[in-house]
Amino acid sequence: MKKRLVYNRDTLNYEEHRNPRWRVVLRRIWQSAAAVAVAAGAFWLLFVKLGLDLPKTAILKRNKAVWEARLDVLRHKIDVCEGELENIEARNNLVYRSIFALEEIPAAALADTSVSGMEMLGLRLDNLHTRIDTQMVALGEVALVAKQAGDMVSCIPAVPPLQPRKGTYHLSSPFGVRTDPVYGGKAMHNGQDFASFTGNPVYATGDGTVEKVDFKYSGYGNEVVINHGFGYKTRYAHLSTVDVGVGQSLRRGDKIGEVGRSGKSTGPHLHYEVLYRGAAVNPMSFMDMSMPLSEYRAMIAKRQAENANLKPSASSLGERQKKQGTSGRQ
Repeated sequence: MKKRLVYNRDTLNYEEHRNPRWRVVLRRIWQSAAAVAVAAGAFWLLFVKLGLDLPKTAILKRNKAVWEARLDVLRHKIDVCEGELENIEARNNLVYRSIFALEEIPAAALADTSVSGMEMLGLRLDNLHTRIDTQMVALGEVALVAKQAGDMVSCIPAVPPLQPRKGTYHLSSPFGVRTDPVYGGKAMHNGQDFASFTGNPVYATGDGTVEKVDFKYSGYGNEVVINHGFGYKTRYAHLSTVDVGVGQSLRRGDKIGEVGRSGKSTGPHLHYEVLYRGAAVNPMSFMDMSMPLSEYRAMIAKRQAENANLKPSASSLGERQKKQGTSGRQ
């Protein structure tokens, strides 16, 4: 038992008084229960009633807030990069590639927006890397073509396909809708016809490479297609002879054949087309029929002199392919 001093009013002295053990134990139990009740009440008041966070929860929320702030900064930087890349893509397609007649780069697929958080940022970053790689390749192509831009002037079909000598030709069917001379009815005529005599020489109107040589009884008849690059091609149809072969490099003023009436034709003439990026355009927009004959002949003479210094194999290719068809087919 625990001893304690108690004042005795009868004796007027402090005397020792011993409490029973059970009373001591009961008091301690009561004190402990009171402490637990106070703690529980404080917990309820602070964390339930007032909504305060537990210390661990508060630390986690604080760390979460820090990371969310960092993610917001990263999202903003990605937004800025995507905006700048979109400007580069648009400028590349609408300006650089348009100038040099290159095909547009298709729009890149956007990142999947059905996901969120770090996964979304990862997808956006991967998408940015892919688009940047695509633009690097595309701009490299533009840079390569830009170095060759000086050749563009000589490649564009810019002169008549026949010598502009009065009395040797006349402009017959123009580019546009016309009445079909064989079948009747309205039809689109994709080129300019030069009515002339059989055997009148036909010349390449720009530098390029022979892409197609065909010999047929119908349609275009004996036909040559030259790829000039930069999106331009020219077609020369209804020829009587063909003097070039597929894969042969040509310069403006090189002879490619002679006027004829092969294929679907009502008389000897040259059907001449200019195609830009696969679409037929009016050939008269690319040539000056008032070009001085002396200037045209000087161009031809220069090419003949240059070809005379070349190895025979350069012209024999066309001769071999010409023999495979029917030269002079009418």
